[in-house]
Amino acid sequence: MTGKARIALRNLHLPCTIGHYPAGAIVPDAHLLDLFLTISAERVLVPADEMIQVFDYDPLLDQIAQIASAQHYATQEYLLTRIVQACAAYPQITALEAQLHKSPVHGGSVGVQLILTLDDLDRLRAKPG
Repeated sequence: MTGKARIALRNLHLPCTIGHYPAGAIVPDAHLLDLFLTISAERVLVPADEMIQVFDYDPLLDQIAQIASAQHYATQEYLLTRIVQACAAYPQITALEAQLHKSPVHGGSVGVQLILTLDDLDRLRAKPG
């Protein structure tokens, strides 16, 4: 089968601190991650109701929470980079879209988004460290 499937992980509240703010500034208190992982359709159109048949994203979610809480981040971009690097470690993921946004910011939310193809992920996988 050559089809593709997407796992959608939306509005994941990350246990993190991002940015440096002057006294009196409104400090965002919510950091949310939207993650769309492209995998083989064979991991969704399964012949049996068994975890071995599907892509188990729970270990990845645990890694993301650990990355998010590991340090104080100056930028959303660096945190998102570390999350995407964790995703790249899973060869089952063939593409992804990731968005990290924070709120409140001027009455809304502000964020960064990455869209990576298989070629992009392969380049990340080839980098040491």
